[in-house]
Amino acid sequence: MNTRLNYAHAAPGVYEAMDPLDRYLQSCAIEKPLLYLTQLRASQINGCAYCLDMHWKDLRGAGETEQRLYSLDAWRECPYYSARERAALAWTEAVTLIHTGHAPDAVYDEARAHLSERELADLTLAVAAINAWNRLSIAARLRPGTYEPAKATA
Repeated sequence: MNTRLNYAHAAPGVYEAMDPLDRYLQSCAIEKPLLYLTQLRASQINGCAYCLDMHWKDLRGAGETEQRLYSLDAWRECPYYSARERAALAWTEAVTLIHTGHAPDAVYDEARAHLSERELADLTLAVAAINAWNRLSIAARLRPGTYEPAKATA
């Protein structure tokens, strides 16, 4: 598969518009491992190979276990996720698949039982952002495998 679009070359403003979202999310109220987990789950739902590669690598770099990564698409059937993570994953799915249920009250109520209002607002923005990145990456047919996570600083 060949890349269709090179946003940085054709329209650098695309990345310039998205980058402030990512900067905000790097210091938002959601802890990075959970943020990466929800980004990976949304990317699984959307079938974004580039983002799957990216977030899998970010999670491994953050110390996530292979077992939890391999099981993420079946998180409801696995005992490896906390109640907070389950609530965040359910919200991620509801927002990503907004056309199927319009973010049901029951999913929202469960999320609010485990996330503060600020955390839920930040998570919702994170889900919206990763869905946008997924769509940009899929439309451009960005090639997976090239992403290198940032090196941890001591």
